[in-house]
Amino acid sequence: MTTSVRSHRPAAAPRTELHVDPRFLPLADRFFAMYRQPQQGGGALTAYFRGEKVLDIWAGWADRDRRWDRDTVALSFSTGKGVASTVVHRLAERGLLDYDARVADYWPEFGAAGKDAITVRDLLTHRAGLHRVRGLMRSPLDLLDYDAVVQALASTPADPRRLRGPGYHAVTYGWLVAELVARVTAKPFVRVVEEEIAGPLGIDDFWYLVPEQHRPRIAKLFPHINPAGLNWELTSTVLARVGPTRGLAEAAMPTGFDVLVRNPAVHGAVMPGWNGVFSARALARMYGAIANGGVLDGRRFLRRSTIEQMSTVQTRDRDYVLGIRPQWSLGYHRPILASREQPRNAIGHYGVGGSGAYADLDSGLSLGFVTNRLGSSFTALGDLRLARLGVEAQALVRNDK
Repeated sequence: MTTSVRSHRPAAAPRTELHVDPRFLPLADRFFAMYRQPQQGGGALTAYFRGEKVLDIWAGWADRDRRWDRDTVALSFSTGKGVASTVVHRLAERGLLDYDARVADYWPEFGAAGKDAITVRDLLTHRAGLHRVRGLMRSPLDLLDYDAVVQALASTPADPRRLRGPGYHAVTYGWLVAELVARVTAKPFVRVVEEEIAGPLGIDDFWYLVPEQHRPRIAKLFPHINPAGLNWELTSTVLARVGPTRGLAEAAMPTGFDVLVRNPAVHGAVMPGWNGVFSARALARMYGAIANGGVLDGRRFLRRSTIEQMSTVQTRDRDYVLGIRPQWSLGYHRPILASREQPRNAIGHYGVGGSGAYADLDSGLSLGFVTNRLGSSFTALGDLRLARLGVEAQALVRNDK
């Protein structure tokens, strides 16, 4: 049984209905409390539990003069890495690629500059040594040229630190995975996303290249992405020269990136490491299938054996970019909750600014959350909104025995 809560649009338009299972009302209340004022922006939250959609809600503002509605989608940054990784696992399940095969077996040019031994498993766990995006291209707009970027990555030597541990490929990961997929299938990456993710799940909102007719649905991001409001160029240059932060600046702070993320042209390019545009509904549906043993609505999306492989931690070493031990699995990280107790068997991916999604394989819960308010009032890089929503959700499913 569910409770339907209508938005401000006429009752005759059923697509405006919010969906709230009574068991998840406390989670809905916590979400709505986050978007009471225009300066808080807007967002959407969707949850699946044991294969059933139990929450599909939204609130706030998509722009200064536009309320967030059912069809609003958002640029979700690194959240898209989890979707791109899932494409790889769908292909691996059918034997189209092997995790322990060399990337160069599928993409011969990748083997240049001594990279011939790097495997698909290395790539999926950020151990390819190609984390550097800063300085990869001559100008910020060059990052919009997919072919030029993948050619540059293929010809770049790997960072030798990859042999000691992972180095988060904050921006480059998406291009590397996309080109691997394109070489394996002989199809453009965005078409493969449609065929392997959007089509099987019955929902279109998985975009790295957003169709023109859907771009008006994209929420406007704010404030600027600059760390602590500081000048991007000055800050990134300083961080790139300081030992402990050099890797992060190299991986995530290319020149002009703060301007590029606000350029509408990013929605017409393929940059899967950060420019994915999604609805919370789409993200939660994909992870809902994963959380439910690979099955949703009676259709198998992934085998249990595949999910076991993709969720197994591959490295516990310190990440030389992040400076922590993220425990990377094959294309995902463990979800982060604002609690001492963390899910023991869960995978997902969060994005800079706050959006993210995950699947808890033990409880059968999935959450998808997107927002246009980048971070908190202190920093645009991220905050605890999804981490707190996750705590509430986990408590509710623990009590539903």
